[in-house]
Amino acid sequence: MPSRTDPKMDRSGGRVRLKAHYGGDILITSVDPTTTFQDLCEEVRDMCGLHQQHPLTLKWVDSEGDPCTVSSQMELEEAFRLACQGRDEVLIIHVFPSIPEQPGMPCPGEDKSIYRRGARRWRKLYRANGHLFQAKRFNR
Repeated sequence: MPSRTDPKMDRSGGRVRLKAHYGGDILITSVDPTTTFQDLCEEVRDMCGLHQQHPLTLKWVDSEGDPCTVSSQMELEEAFRLACQGRDEVLIIHVFPSIPEQPGMPCPGEDKSIYRRGARRWRKLYRANGHLFQAKRFNR
């Protein structure tokens, strides 16, 4: 398993694009691949407007479209490694403001259809310097 300082992760200036699906929105930011699990949880809570003590479940979507829970530093490193192997270097996560009743079970409010590509239109919000903004297209 490659370390967190893998040269492949530094192709795009050392940052990985993070798309967090939460409450009908896509929150987009970029994170350093050396980010710890606790720091990522704090960043996601801040982006989603959740309290710091609020329970949180993060699930990333692998190359086959299956959801994988991120609950430790090792799982986060694996998610970053696999995201950096892709051509666009994007880590897609789904954020749930709860925890599953039992390990391996879906979170309350989780539906398997949300992982299908193109199943739903999401509003994209970009995060830069602590601010959220929605990109506008003027050429339509």
